[in-house]
Amino acid sequence: MLYVATVHFRSPRWVEIQTRYLREHISAPYQVWTSLEGIDPSYARHFDRVVEQVGPHAGKLNHLAMEIMQEASDTDLLMFLDGDAFPIADPMPVITDGLSRAPLIAVRRAEHLDDPQPHPCFCVTTVGAWRELPGDWSKGHAWSRHAGGPLWTDVGANLLRKLELTGTPWVELLRSNRVNLDPMYFAIYGDIVYHHGSSFRPATLSGVHHVSGASPSPLPLPGVPLLDRAIRVVNRRRSQAWERRTVDQRAELSQSMYEKIRAGGSDWLTELKGTDSTAGKVGDVVAPPALS
Repeated sequence: MLYVATVHFRSPRWVEIQTRYLREHISAPYQVWTSLEGIDPSYARHFDRVVEQVGPHAGKLNHLAMEIMQEASDTDLLMFLDGDAFPIADPMPVITDGLSRAPLIAVRRAEHLDDPQPHPCFCVTTVGAWRELPGDWSKGHAWSRHAGGPLWTDVGANLLRKLELTGTPWVELLRSNRVNLDPMYFAIYGDIVYHHGSSFRPATLSGVHHVSGASPSPLPLPGVPLLDRAIRVVNRRRSQAWERRTVDQRAELSQSMYEKIRAGGSDWLTELKGTDSTAGKVGDVVAPPALS
């Protein structure tokens, strides 16, 4: 049995889309367990089990896994899936191959400033492996994205550290878009799963948007105190205007893509895949670093 753990928050807009794609593409027996905080209870009919939850996303995923483990066997599969993510092809062959090489297969968002950790938009392991680790989607463990730069953490950080500490390898599933409408969002991974991105909160810009080269270059400071202060104000306002404009454009694109997906058909998918069929499906096995 495959147990799918997914979280929906305040908006039901992806419920019917996600469950439809699961029905179309999951070839193994499965159940879908979810959280519907802030969503009309009538949407529970789309799921096998609804677990009452409040709190941060990572804690909800951990709780769903805990509840599933109370009735699942160690050999059952446990899939974590973001509420705005769903399979676009049968993932079972890729899952079977990945789990033959390592106990866990997951998206790694390398496009997001080379983030190193497994991401819960799509992750599959066995119930036994998750129990043995034990798995944990919480933030906490940190890394530097640039030499000498500030530390950063994100969902999946503690899972990454647990894999390192236990010497557990994992298989990374990488972005496989041939066409990128956005450097971060509207992503296909391994040619088997789509992740819309940031659908349950207002549109924002990620770190990769800020370093993509699209933001305005600051005007140089001439070294004259009064002029320097004035130019800093101008630079700040130019940057803020760019951010507002880019956020608005991303929100419009997000809504446009959502409407295409909701309408059905495969045109939206062809738009992201393009015509090139050379992209790989699965990344390498990530071996944990040697611990001193």
